Amino acid sequence: MKELVEKVAELYAAFEKDAKAQLENGNKAAGTRARKASLEIEKSMKAFRKASLEAAK
Repeated sequence: MKELVEKVAELYAAFEKDAKAQLENGNKAAGTRARKASLEIEKSMKAFRKASLEAAK
């Protein structure tokens, strides 16, 4: 589960960087990367939730 938390943190850092580039500079490619990262974050969060529920049993 520790790996999942680290992966989410890494993905969020990439998302935040690209989202800021889109907002501040109008970088359209960064917006595309941010959207892709958000989908990966969603998948990782679902995996974390599943692992967390298993660990709580």
